[in-house]
Amino acid sequence: MTIHLYLTHPQVSIDPAVPVPRWGLSPVGRARAEAFATQHWLRRFSRIISSDEDKAIETAGCLAAVLGLPVEVRENFHENDRSATGFLPPPEFEATADRFFAHPGQSIRGWERAADAQARILAGVSAVVAEQPGAATLFVGHGGVGTLLKCALKGVAISRSEDQGPGGGGNHFAFALAPRSVLYGWHPIETPPPEPLP
Repeated sequence: MTIHLYLTHPQVSIDPAVPVPRWGLSPVGRARAEAFATQHWLRRFSRIISSDEDKAIETAGCLAAVLGLPVEVRENFHENDRSATGFLPPPEFEATADRFFAHPGQSIRGWERAADAQARILAGVSAVVAEQPGAATLFVGHGGVGTLLKCALKGVAISRSEDQGPGGGGNHFAFALAPRSVLYGWHPIETPPPEPLP
């Protein structure tokens, strides 16, 4: 069994005047990513695949600098498309996100449908793994599509109960594709995975 990791970027610098995909890491987020990169167990991974959003690329860059691996940026790994609304204040965003997960077949306020975002991220991950089936791959992305991927891998309905929870991101889960399975659920990047992993 080949193990893969899905990692969400940690805290970002929020700027309502900047498109959300172009937000970068905050100083706290960068410090967390740099500390995570030093954990010895990450050396089992031989590829780093990143979303094309700045915060994910920066997170992947912290890992690449320590692990000595290139960052492969892929366009179809971005967060669910929320450009119809752009930045929303946190209470409004959370309420809209609740509806996004609760009604996966509907476009909530013009957002990409959860069902479509799930199909996109699952197809993207599957395609990357198929390129090098035996390569343990570290995927760097986002909480929304990460949760949708996790639901698909577990074979459960889309639900926000599978989300990484509050805290600004910076969590990981491990999975396999053959067969599809989640080996452990969301862990903060400060917490190493349960042992032993296969």
